[in-house]
Amino acid sequence: MESIKLTKYSHGAGCGCKMAPSVLEEILVSGSQAPADPRLIVGNDTRDDAAVVDIGNGKAIISTTDFFMPIVDDAFDFGRIASVNAISDVYAMGGVPITAIAVLGWPINEISADIANQVIEGSRSICVEAGITLSGGHSIDNPEPLFGLAVTGIVDIVNIKRNSEATAGCSLFLTKPLGIGILSTAQKKGMLEPEDKDIARDIMLKLNSVGAEFSKLEYVMAMTDVTGFGLLGHLLEVCEGASINAELDYKAIPTIDKIHKYLGLKCIPGGTNRNWDSYGSKIGELTDEQRNVLCDPQTSGGLLVAIKEGCENEFVEFARTQGYELTSIGSTLARSEEGPFINVI
Repeated sequence: MESIKLTKYSHGAGCGCKMAPSVLEEILVSGSQAPADPRLIVGNDTRDDAAVVDIGNGKAIISTTDFFMPIVDDAFDFGRIASVNAISDVYAMGGVPITAIAVLGWPINEISADIANQVIEGSRSICVEAGITLSGGHSIDNPEPLFGLAVTGIVDIVNIKRNSEATAGCSLFLTKPLGIGILSTAQKKGMLEPEDKDIARDIMLKLNSVGAEFSKLEYVMAMTDVTGFGLLGHLLEVCEGASINAELDYKAIPTIDKIHKYLGLKCIPGGTNRNWDSYGSKIGELTDEQRNVLCDPQTSGGLLVAIKEGCENEFVEFARTQGYELTSIGSTLARSEEGPFINVI
């Protein structure tokens, strides 16, 4: 099989391809009134991770899709990462996946079909790990390779976790370190050192399946996954949805150890600046380093979890039983009409 570098065929990488939050908001504005659907529990009004529809008997269906251009050169890994990322939205809503279908765009005259087959095989392997079947999909001839999934999940309605249900006084936790966009940019620029080549990949390949377990805990008030808008962007969605403020302890936020070396080499994704330009006016004063880390677009990032006041120790102990060693990275506060939504100390 021919050896190619998939990332050279795409202008962006992973969730760094996402439109800036401000552009997306402009696109989603509608002057028409959608008909009320009593079955729709979660739509796009609170910037949640997926749509949720009541199917009766205390159950709901979760529906989501996510796709992007290559973030790694290996086709099998690309299929795996894109699939973990797409399935994550189901876990972030508190559910479990039940089926997936593929979304594939491929420059068939530029890259052979057997490479696309490796992407699909990578996706199948992750679906098996998640306990589901890749059961179909759709493909088009496209100038740049792209891949992702449309995923259907199921959840007990009482376990749904919405951004808008966070409350003041919550402690915030993050299950994966930040810095994936920085390392991915270093790779795309040919600056990633050989000993660092698998760090981001291995983080991106970890399923957020623990979200389905977190959702069963009554003291988990809200949950979302951190992807292309960076930690600040996704926390801002929680704050705006719930009409609260937040304060982050920068030193407590988990980051990939090697990112400072690559920040020094100016390996900063274009998505970082797009993110800051979109929502920076709602954030308190930051250093350049803080901005580059907290706005870094993550691909298949971790879960951001808001825990009810007084339940932090109980949550930390539960997370440990699931294989996670977590420390609070900040807290939510009552909304102040003056000043930013989020401050970093």
